[in-house]
Amino acid sequence: MALDTGTGKLLVDIDDGIAEITFNQPEKHNALSVEMQRALPGVLRALQDDPAVRVIVLKGAGEKAFVSGADISEFGDLRTSPEARADYDRSAAETGHAWRQVEKPILAMIRGYCIGGGLLTAMQADIRIAADDSQFGIPAARLGLGYGYGGVEALVALVGPSHAAEMLFSARRLSAARALQIGLINRVVSVDELRPAVMDLAQAISANAPLTVAACKVAIAQTQAAPERRDTARLAKMVEACFRSEDYREGQAAFTAKRAPRFTGR
Repeated sequence: MALDTGTGKLLVDIDDGIAEITFNQPEKHNALSVEMQRALPGVLRALQDDPAVRVIVLKGAGEKAFVSGADISEFGDLRTSPEARADYDRSAAETGHAWRQVEKPILAMIRGYCIGGGLLTAMQADIRIAADDSQFGIPAARLGLGYGYGGVEALVALVGPSHAAEMLFSARRLSAARALQIGLINRVVSVDELRPAVMDLAQAISANAPLTVAACKVAIAQTQAAPERRDTARLAKMVEACFRSEDYREGQAAFTAKRAPRFTGR
């Protein structure tokens, strides 16, 4: 089933509990346009609210790029004057908020360029699997862009301050092997193995208890927040909901009967 995103540059297909979001501007290496960015919050809210969706997979159209970065051709009009930058930043903030509200697991299927805003997009995923032809980098220092705290904080959380400094200061690109070495991605596979590897993992996650997976995702996020900002009460409610769920009883019954569980998310 296809979801109407309002733009042909952002495609969403839902099949058997897995929603695939495709950044679809291959003629520009899937550069992240303002049109895409403005469509994303609504798409993410729709997928979060759809009980049939259990896993979200991010990917780029074609064979050259996941997302090659922000669409630089738009910078002159949209990221130059203070007023235009403020509008752009508001849109970016709304998108960031929408990513944070998604409690379903997100996987990034990365092939080719994963640069700048594309890397920030991939970093919204819980798990990143890349083809061995992928390239990663943040070219802000070559473009004279100011780089916001949120992006730096997320990068440091993944790779640590020293690796983040090397990436940001040098603006050099990293190979998939190097990205794996510093913890930027989870796994590197061949181009031919990329989709099977991602979808196999997505299907395995989709078959598990949705309430448990959501509680685990929230718990992982809480570990990255400052102690005074952690919402442990919310997490405790989510854990309790797991124990009170039909899925908890189904898991026990399936284990006893030595069969695969059939979880409903209730």
